[in-house]
Amino acid sequence: MSDSGNQKLSVMTLTAMVVGSMVGAGIFSLPQHFGQVTGPFGALIAWSISGFGMLMLAFVFQSLSCRKPNLDSGVHAYAQAGFGNYLGFSSALGYWAGTCLGNVTYLIIINSTMGAIFPSLGDGTTLLAVLLSSLVLWAFHFLILRGIKEADYINNIVTVSKMIPILIFIVLVAFGFNSDIFANNFWGGGEFSWNSIFEQVRGTMLVTVFVFLGIEGASVYSRYAKNRKDVGVATILGFLGVLLMLVLITILSYGIMDRSELAMLRNPSMSGVLQAVVGDWGAVLIGIGLLIAVLGAYLSWSLLAAEVLYTAAVSGTMPKFLSIENKNKVPASALWMTNITIQIFLIVTVLAKEAFTLARELTSSMNLIPYLLVAAYGLKLACTGESYSSKEKKQRIFDLFCGFLATIFASWLIYAGGLKYLLLSAVLYGPGTVFFIMTRREQDNNSIFSFSELIIFIIAMIGCFIAVQSLLSGDIII
Repeated sequence: MSDSGNQKLSVMTLTAMVVGSMVGAGIFSLPQHFGQVTGPFGALIAWSISGFGMLMLAFVFQSLSCRKPNLDSGVHAYAQAGFGNYLGFSSALGYWAGTCLGNVTYLIIINSTMGAIFPSLGDGTTLLAVLLSSLVLWAFHFLILRGIKEADYINNIVTVSKMIPILIFIVLVAFGFNSDIFANNFWGGGEFSWNSIFEQVRGTMLVTVFVFLGIEGASVYSRYAKNRKDVGVATILGFLGVLLMLVLITILSYGIMDRSELAMLRNPSMSGVLQAVVGDWGAVLIGIGLLIAVLGAYLSWSLLAAEVLYTAAVSGTMPKFLSIENKNKVPASALWMTNITIQIFLIVTVLAKEAFTLARELTSSMNLIPYLLVAAYGLKLACTGESYSSKEKKQRIFDLFCGFLATIFASWLIYAGGLKYLLLSAVLYGPGTVFFIMTRREQDNNSIFSFSELIIFIIAMIGCFIAVQSLLSGDIII
């Protein structure tokens, strides 16, 4: 993807990329996912925590895009600049793997939606569903190979199109809202207790992270921006718009159906909620909207995944072969690597008991380490004063505040996600280090790891070993 003048992106296009990356399968499944674990009160607390935490992270991305304009290859560049080569590599690997898994969730939800009409597709993980997903996967692959400009144009159209059914849902469900049903759902079932609310909120964390993934979409494409300040503006605009939709969809649904009914809905659960308000045509509308949204988000995330590998290879974080471009200036090697990996993940879903949930939760978990490192780098800059002039005291204090809270938030998410997904992440982080070793040897480095990096690698491999043992013994079930 060359940095040619005719491929510079405007603030609206960058905002569309943020919205397009964030609004996908997750938003259409919110009523069911929240209904399984909490009521309106817990949901409001969860969105307040996640919304505020992600807003702090968005401010960090905004600050870093302006203060470190030379770091224009996305999330891994910040981790590498702040904490060394191996953590920079791990950030790129984790973000890329999480993006691949995210695309798997999109392909599953497409077939699950169509499964309501064609039973042979089941929940999206039958053999026929995997074959159909593979067809979609490679169709998009060859579309993207034609060039970023064409794919970006399609993304803008899709981003606008998929907003229509979501906005219709919000308006119609607001008119059908029943305050008595909402009141019965308010505490999430049973009597109020802070311990219960804490567990309810904790149970929503990976779900909220999943629907916020893509907040860094403009940052990854910062080198294409007409104006570097547009990156931060696009990130904030996209985030605030999506957050408002997420909250409205979640909270309004509690006024339509009992929480236990929401929990039992088939995904995309927004279909069941709207069907309860207006009848069968509501479910059809949401189904169409989901297919448009998911295909659009799939396109955005495919672009993101390839871009991450490509820019990491160009900057010397990944092996050189991933930096090879085709005649259309598309990172062909990175794209092939991405889609072959997604194909492997798709085959594995046939064996998984709850494939969509597994892919969704693991997607969130893989992205937590990169997000934590970005937040920590923003905090580090504000603490040391690097890139700040003596006249920027107020800005430095603000960035220190945002960086600190974003770091605490990312750390809390890792805790809330639980040990299971952290261990499963190690299965990808540990063996994936082979690409780091290849890269260091290409650069004729006698020492592959520093001492601290070797310790981190050993911890990752221990986690990988424990995870594999737990899978074989049945202690961890996928």
